Amino acid sequence: MSFSSDEVNFLVYRYLQESGFKHSAYTFGIESHISQSNINGSLVPPAALISILQKGLQYTEAEICIGEDGSEQRLTEGLSLIDAVMPDVVSNRSNHVVKVKSEGDMQVDEPINAAPVVPAATHSVNEPDIDSSLEIPASRSVVLKGHESEVFICAWNPTSDLLASGSGDSTARLWDMTNTTVPLGHQQILRHCIQKGGTEVPSNKDVTSLDWNCDGTLLATGSYDGYARIWKTDGTLSSTLGQHKGPIFALKWNKRGNYILSAGVDKTTIIWDAASGKCTQQFSFHSAPALDVDWQSNNSFASCSTDQCIHVCKLGVDKPIKSFQGHTNEVNAIKWDPQGLLLASCSDDMTLKIWSMNQEDCVHDLQAHSKEIYTIKWSPTGPGTNNPNMNLILASASFDSTVRLWDVERGACIHTLTKHTEPVYSVAFSPDGKFLASGSFDKCVHIWSTQSGQLVHSYKGTGGIFEVCWNSRGDKVGASASDGSVFVLDLKK
Repeated sequence: MSFSSDEVNFLVYRYLQESGFKHSAYTFGIESHISQSNINGSLVPPAALISILQKGLQYTEAEICIGEDGSEQRLTEGLSLIDAVMPDVVSNRSNHVVKVKSEGDMQVDEPINAAPVVPAATHSVNEPDIDSSLEIPASRSVVLKGHESEVFICAWNPTSDLLASGSGDSTARLWDMTNTTVPLGHQQILRHCIQKGGTEVPSNKDVTSLDWNCDGTLLATGSYDGYARIWKTDGTLSSTLGQHKGPIFALKWNKRGNYILSAGVDKTTIIWDAASGKCTQQFSFHSAPALDVDWQSNNSFASCSTDQCIHVCKLGVDKPIKSFQGHTNEVNAIKWDPQGLLLASCSDDMTLKIWSMNQEDCVHDLQAHSKEIYTIKWSPTGPGTNNPNMNLILASASFDSTVRLWDVERGACIHTLTKHTEPVYSVAFSPDGKFLASGSFDKCVHIWSTQSGQLVHSYKGTGGIFEVCWNSRGDKVGASASDGSVFVLDLKK
């Protein structure tokens, strides 16, 4: 059994992706020529690197426990990964065990000056405690299986209980949760293929983004293969949009449904004509990969990048109509408030900033998180929304394992939600704004009251949670995970 350097590179690349270091993964992938390797990513199970390291640890432990004369010695503590690379020290340590007397003259092995035991190498060191009274029972959850690799994204159709998911297995899937003419959880597989030698072959590239149009008739997907695609609800491919040179990181429909906006590693953002599938305008103002985009109106949008800049662009205008600078590290996500007046941005610089078209500097510079902020969401509340009597709130999800809720008018943190024990990748408000779902790599989905900040429901899945989303009625939460599972929680009273 042997490893090629290609295989090691692929496992490291996959580990970086699964752990949320997506920009490091991208850079590492470019430098190690991942795209030119012939490894089929869909066959590599989640957490493969950790699983192989764990097995290597067990083998090393067994090796250390066999003395030179073939006799078996007992190792008094679990090996850590660091221990494994210095077996001589460990072997020496296990030979210096002394007998001490304890109650009743029982003999107990106690190592001298032993290093602290390091937990086995897994993603989740602290297993979260879930209050059983809050726990969503298995009878109220449906686990959807079919993806062969981690599922990065999921989104409900805005008009029906059809859940879309996108995965590292180079497919998107549509799961029918309406429970009418087909079995509950029936799946349609949307295979992302590319032309090779006149035939269609799987792209073997991750599906990184997806978004439904406003009336739920079309789904757009973006992929690491550089193509955006438009699909009908019956799973047929409507059109393929090819103009980006390299992976697409984000993609959004405008409200009217006539344009799609995408952001790519090629440093550009593109507005596509949805009807023809043609590139309407390409914007090349960033000096590094564009990470996220969000429409302000039907023809203007903002984009952010690893270059630390945010640009606001308009269809038909050949320069940004506004640029915001102030972040000191890459900007991970941007979101316009429901009225398109305020733009929120979050960054690896651990800050959250609020910008207005009326001024150059940020309106608020919100500093409270102690690690990178991965994503942000506005509540569907406040003036001009369906919930005008509730205050506008902004939620931020961070690698510091917390979620924060902000009163943007005052620039103050209202609640810090602290039950997660690993990085939080996703947050989503219920349609009425009364609840917030959060998903973390601790495998938990938590549902919180936005008014009190109290935890009201919890569910523990089987893999780290990449995305959570609410259906349009606000009675179901979908989630997608690193172990290839997708699940739906039924929150009906």
